[in-house]
Amino acid sequence: MSNRKIKDIRNKYIGKITMKEPYTKTKYLSNQVRAGWDLLRPFTLLAPYIVSLAIVVASLIYSNKPVQTNWWVTVGQAALTVAIVNAASNALNQATDVESDKISKPYRPIPQGVISKETAQSLAYIFYLFALIRAVTINTMFGVFIFLIMLFTVTYSLPPRMKKYLFINQIWIAIPRGMLGILASWSVFGNPFSPTPIAIGAIATVYLIGGMSTKDITDSLADKETGTKTLINTYGTKKTALICFPFMFFPFAFIPILINANILDSYLYPLTGLVILSIIILYLMLKKTESKTLENIHAWSIMYIQYIFFALGFSVLTIFGGIENFSTIF
Repeated sequence: MSNRKIKDIRNKYIGKITMKEPYTKTKYLSNQVRAGWDLLRPFTLLAPYIVSLAIVVASLIYSNKPVQTNWWVTVGQAALTVAIVNAASNALNQATDVESDKISKPYRPIPQGVISKETAQSLAYIFYLFALIRAVTINTMFGVFIFLIMLFTVTYSLPPRMKKYLFINQIWIAIPRGMLGILASWSVFGNPFSPTPIAIGAIATVYLIGGMSTKDITDSLADKETGTKTLINTYGTKKTALICFPFMFFPFAFIPILINANILDSYLYPLTGLVILSIIILYLMLKKTESKTLENIHAWSIMYIQYIFFALGFSVLTIFGGIENFSTIF
């Protein structure tokens, strides 16, 4: 079967695969359903889901508590809750960024007129409410952290709209995705105020303060025209890359120092190797090559992947570091 025929069949039954393809009528999925899917930005949900999953499992092993037979159900539900909050913030952000998206991301569902910004905002609130209700049923502390994450993400997009303030916007998005996300996940089975989760959360937050600048490169002109000040449209890509590189490099480079200070365990030494990906991100930021399928430059994609590797690496090393307790699960 030729590629053209395969594409015709796909367009008829499935429609577009990537975000940047045009909306087309299909036999099974309406444009509105596809638009709702695009509002959630599925690729960006992989990081919070996998990171949360990894941290929850790590907290289970590290806390050395009796393990319930259905522990995996709680792990999955907690990680899904974190991802749902991120999905809600994605929908809300698109609902409030319509003017900017018309310039830099006209292929998104709201600029395309497939879905209204009011519908997108309503969908965001439904997801927020569902996530909060689900969170408090897991445990109270997890619910508190999820609420704090919601507070940061809502005020990032809505008044006082911290997104428009230079420097603050980087910090405002890094705290919920870094520190609060880590502590929320750890609180499912462990004490979120112990040194290990706080140190891991701090590493993640500092890394994301620098890494999140990658998302602003393709939005530089649109942000400037709509009154949002970012490092990219204020200092340019080259200077921003050099400003942000230490935030992405030193959190991992300082892991041996945290180990020597007995804040982190010695089996976490291999996480230092993630500095290599930070160097690659610096190179890709300077190159500014935009992906043909994903929404941003390649540096943005690698930034998410590095964060996932960090969480997975921490989880795996923690599991094998506490291998005696791990055997009790199975």
